[in-house]
Amino acid sequence: MAKILCVLYDDPVTGYPKTSIRDNIPEIKHYPDGQALPTPSKIDFTPGQLLGSISGELGLRKFLEDLGHEFIVTSDKDGEDSVFEKELADADVVISQPFWPAYLTAERIAKAKKLKLAITAGIGSDHVDLDAAMQNGITVAEVTYSNSISVSEHVVMMILSLVRNYIPSYQWVVNKGWNIADCVERSYDIEGMNIGTVAAGRIGLAVLRRLKPFDVKLHYTNRHRLPRNIEEELNLTYHPDVDSMVKVCDVVTINAPLYHETENLFDDELISKMKRGAYLINTARGKICDRDAIVRALESGQLAGYAGDVWFPQPAPEDHPWRTMPNHGMTPHISGTSLSAQARYAAGTREILESWFSGKPLRSEYLIVDGGKLAGTGARSYGAGNATGGSEEAVKFKTAKQIIPSSVG
Repeated sequence: MAKILCVLYDDPVTGYPKTSIRDNIPEIKHYPDGQALPTPSKIDFTPGQLLGSISGELGLRKFLEDLGHEFIVTSDKDGEDSVFEKELADADVVISQPFWPAYLTAERIAKAKKLKLAITAGIGSDHVDLDAAMQNGITVAEVTYSNSISVSEHVVMMILSLVRNYIPSYQWVVNKGWNIADCVERSYDIEGMNIGTVAAGRIGLAVLRRLKPFDVKLHYTNRHRLPRNIEEELNLTYHPDVDSMVKVCDVVTINAPLYHETENLFDDELISKMKRGAYLINTARGKICDRDAIVRALESGQLAGYAGDVWFPQPAPEDHPWRTMPNHGMTPHISGTSLSAQARYAAGTREILESWFSGKPLRSEYLIVDGGKLAGTGARSYGAGNATGGSEEAVKFKTAKQIIPSSVG
C-alpha cells in the first residue's frame, strides 16, 4: 500500500468551524470552455466545507484508509526538522496546495526515493522543481481550471479596491473617522481606463470577460493569439510583447505561470515603461515581480498601487517588505482557495488518486510532467526549469508570532 503525504494550511485560529455559514453553494455543471468538472467515483465531504486546512484533509482520509493506504496530513513543511521533511523519505505520493506550498526542491526529491506522484490541489505547480521531477521519473499533476474563475473574481476585486481606494476608506470607518477627503484623494473610476493582462489563458480570459461591462479598453499579450471571434467579442487589442502593452495601460494584471521566462519579469526596467501612476495586480506568482523593484516603484509614485495575493516564499516572512510598502492591497494567497474552489480541487485530487491507484491514465489537462517530460497542460503552459530557488526562506515564518485579527475575536 502507498504512503500519501499531504501538506495543508493550518485551521482557523478560532478553531475548525463546526458548521458552514451557508447551507449550500451553487452547483457548477462545467467550466466555461466546456471542460468537465472533476469526476471522482464519489466524495466524502459536503461542498462548501473548509477542506483546504489540516482538519478538512481535502475530504480524503476515509477514501484512502478504506483502501489500506497510509495518509499523513501536516502543515509543518519548512526546514529540515519539519514533519514534511521527515516523512518525505518513504512517501509514494505528495499532495500540496499553492497557497501553502510544500516546496519539492531537487534536494528534497533526491531524498524521496519512492516518490512517484506530486499532486497540486489547485493550479500552479512551480513549487515543484520540474527539471528534477523529469529527471527522476516523477509525475506532476494539478487540478486544472478548478480555481481559475475564483482567481479571476479576486483580480477584479483587487482592481476596484486599488483604483477606488477602498482599503484606506474602510480603515477610516474602523478608526471611527469620517475623513471623506482622505478617502477620495486617491480614488478614481475605472471607466475608460486601459486595462491589460499578461497572459490570456483560462484566468486572464476570465478577467477580460468580467471587466468588459465596466466600459474599459481591454488589452492582452499572450504566447498564442486568441481567436478573432473572441477579440471581436471583447473588443481586445493584442500586443506582441509585454513591453508594448504596459506602455498604454492604466492597470496591468499578471495571469501567467511562473517559469524561467517570467521570473522577475516585472523589474525596474519594465516598470519604468509603465504609465506613471499605473496599477499592477499580481495573482499569478510572487516571483514574476522583482520584490524590491515593486517597493521602489510604490515609494517613488511610479506605481499608484500594487495588489496581489502571491508572495515568495510562501508563507512570507514577517519582515517581507510587501507587508509594509505604501499603497498596497496584499492578501495571503487566498484567491484560489475559496470554499467553492476547494470543493472542486478536492474532488479533482481524489479523481487523480483514483486513476493513479487503478492504473488508468490521468486526464491530459491534469498533467504537468509525465514520462520524463512536460506533458498535457504542462507542455502548453510551462517551460522546463526550476523556480524553487530561495524557498528555504519560508522557514522564517515558523517562529513568527501569529496575530489574530480583531475581527475574529
